[in-house]
Amino acid sequence: MSRLKIAVVGAGHLGRFHARIAAALPDARLVAIVDTNEVACHELAAETGAKPLNDFRDLFGLVDAAIVATPTESHFEIARELLTGGIHVLAEKPITTTVSEAEELVELAQRQQLTLQVGHIERFNPALSAIRDRLQDPKYITTRRLSPYSFRSTDIGVVHDLMIHDIDAILSLVKSPVTRVEAVGMSVLGNSEDMVDARLHFSSGCIANLTASRVSFTAERSMQVFTDECCATIDFGARKASLVAPTKEILSRQFEVDTLTNDQKSKLREQMFAELLIKSDVVIEDANAMQLEQLDFVRAIRTSTEPQVTGVDGRDALAVAESILHQVHAHKWDGIAGNRQGPMAQPHCDSVLDSDDFWSEDDTVILRRKAG
Repeated sequence: MSRLKIAVVGAGHLGRFHARIAAALPDARLVAIVDTNEVACHELAAETGAKPLNDFRDLFGLVDAAIVATPTESHFEIARELLTGGIHVLAEKPITTTVSEAEELVELAQRQQLTLQVGHIERFNPALSAIRDRLQDPKYITTRRLSPYSFRSTDIGVVHDLMIHDIDAILSLVKSPVTRVEAVGMSVLGNSEDMVDARLHFSSGCIANLTASRVSFTAERSMQVFTDECCATIDFGARKASLVAPTKEILSRQFEVDTLTNDQKSKLREQMFAELLIKSDVVIEDANAMQLEQLDFVRAIRTSTEPQVTGVDGRDALAVAESILHQVHAHKWDGIAGNRQGPMAQPHCDSVLDSDDFWSEDDTVILRRKAG
């Protein structure tokens, strides 16, 4: 069987990672790199042994599949033309900017009998994969996804940039319709929300609380999942996971905390995580999530079966993201009597940035240069 011919569209931050991994896939061959930035395109093509192209339309007749790692606003046009031309597509997240665009791609891929996969990479994180079977029928989920400002993906806000990873992971675990969404968020830099807290209510009774920020002092990618049997803690960044399983003594409430003597409390404190709430670390296999994602893409194409993250999954995650953004933009910071609304609302205070002596001459020059 001949090796699958693949192209990477986009030679930016994610495109470089995709290209380097695709170049080493055993059952595929990286044929082309596409980017309108000729310097970036030629550099990555030379590094990976691929052909540099400036127009993705030149891929027709040249490749079997393409990974689209361009800015989100271009996903729809590029993916639609590639699918129309008979090319399988792995589109980075979010699949598109709107649900209607995502639905059009899903229907087009189905008509063309082509694979449409979406790059929700945490599905392939070995920490989540190792523990997924233990997380049946979740009751309560919390997620935290924080990072310093990267000055990348500024065409979208933190919901589409970061939180959508957790939205997709949660939907893959809960498998129940979302019935209500609550959210609040604010912008710190640029014209999109940078910090958002959201709560999802599911028809199963599960509740999920999500926190995302791209203006954080620290980086964190974590999830806690509570089921009837256990509490699981997942560190996506460190690729670690642990389980805490309550014993029958805890579940049956065989003791009343308020009636315990000091000696009993001291003994119980020592036994808590050794005998009553038993914690165990999960063995995690060493694996590269993006490589697993690409291998799944190749497998789905070869076997004509669905990828682990389908176009429908990408559409559904985007639909929840849009509901969250609707709530973020509708939030009234001062109640019904006030007029400050949405993530761009400004606090009632003077800004230090307005001070004449805040900016040095060099700072002002830099800001003008970036703005121009």
